[in-house]
Amino acid sequence: MATVVANYDGPLYLAVAKSMYSESALNSFEFSLPQEYYAAHFPLFPLLIRLFGYLIGYPYAMLLITLLSSILAIYFFYRLAREYLDEKKALWLTLVFSIFPARFLIVRSVGSPDPLFVAAIIASLIYFRKEKYLLAGIWGAVAQLTKSPGILLFLAYVCTIIASKFNKIMLNKPVEWLSSLELKKYFPILLIPLSLLAVFIFYGFVFKDFFAYFHSGDNIHLFFPPFQIFNYSAPWVGTFWLEEVIFVYLFAILGLLRLVSFKERVLSWFVGIFLISLICVSHRDIIRYALPIVPFIILSFSESIIKKEFKIAMAVLTIPILLFSLAYISQNVMPISNWAPFL
Repeated sequence: MATVVANYDGPLYLAVAKSMYSESALNSFEFSLPQEYYAAHFPLFPLLIRLFGYLIGYPYAMLLITLLSSILAIYFFYRLAREYLDEKKALWLTLVFSIFPARFLIVRSVGSPDPLFVAAIIASLIYFRKEKYLLAGIWGAVAQLTKSPGILLFLAYVCTIIASKFNKIMLNKPVEWLSSLELKKYFPILLIPLSLLAVFIFYGFVFKDFFAYFHSGDNIHLFFPPFQIFNYSAPWVGTFWLEEVIFVYLFAILGLLRLVSFKERVLSWFVGIFLISLICVSHRDIIRYALPIVPFIILSFSESIIKKEFKIAMAVLTIPILLFSLAYISQNVMPISNWAPFL
């Protein structure tokens, strides 16, 4: 269990949970990282760890939150799949989502905020599509308080709202066009940017820097122009063995085009906006950055995934998925010699 708990970036979130960003408390950990570095680790996941940590200890609290978040992500994916498929087919699609890609199986097996982030995104999009905007805003805020890319969800909603009435912009005066958008009913989704503002205000108190997130060092891996991941000398790349990145882009683009052809407006906007940010990411672990759009890419290929041929392929792939996951978890470990501060 020490290996599981020590997997990146679990110990860093444990440090935040124990310290709540206090510089003096952070100095008790052996990471030798500046206080500003932790600003990239948004507060909701550490707060949940802290809440349960009083009862069962911080390391096990982190794993429990990850486990519960994983169940939530799988549940909401099943709900989304049921909107398109019957129960049997939706269950199969959900099984595929639970272990594929292997990177998702890994992040939900160690301490990670990603399952909570993915769960909140799926839930928010489900409720937005059902015009339950308050629930969409609440779950969007959960996503935003968990990880910084949550703001892309808000951007997708804004684009969806504007695009729905865009064809009328040339036929009406600006005031009439704005009134046709019926913006009042969408007000709850403002919870997403407001939650981001709350994080920055909180950072203003604890870091004495409202923009501490942007000063957190090399935690932000967005670069322009795009495709800088193919710079093998980049700090978080470090290799020229990167051909699989092209396949990540390929499936993401194909999935986006399929969603567009299915007239899935809000899902298309979210995947498209997230994909634009993804091609600007310069980090070897590109598949982890792509996890928020994976559920919708899988959904877009559901016609192929439910076929017998794909089931046979998945039966074969289960073994390498498990082997890769075990190898990854056993090696992706932070060196920790003193566990006392984490307990």
